[in-house]
Amino acid sequence: MSEITIKVSYNGNNEDIAILCPEGYIDTTTSPEIESVLLKELSRKKYRFIVDLENVDYVNSSGWGVFIREIKQIRENRGDLVLVKMTPDVFSVYETMEFSKILKSFNSIESALTYLSGIDPP
Repeated sequence: MSEITIKVSYNGNNEDIAILCPEGYIDTTTSPEIESVLLKELSRKKYRFIVDLENVDYVNSSGWGVFIREIKQIRENRGDLVLVKMTPDVFSVYETMEFSKILKSFNSIESALTYLSGIDPP
């Protein structure tokens, strides 16, 4: 059975950027936990997200679906969700499935923070 832990921290002006750091596999059994965290942050009016995938070895279609499903609401509120530090296997799927056309990725949290800090807040 898959397990996942998700640490959340904040950065940016007024701590308006939520940094999610999942550890484990993001699959059918764990993707609801990621979605729950995203929805909780959205209810707190957080619209800028960094998802640090450094400690995630696998993301299946359910996991990718969570990020794609919430992106419309996030962008409607002048925010964005970006991915950072993907493992080679996760990055390969990201590229193959052309998620790069929908979600930006960065090699470091610092680069993602710079990008998100340039977006005007809601």
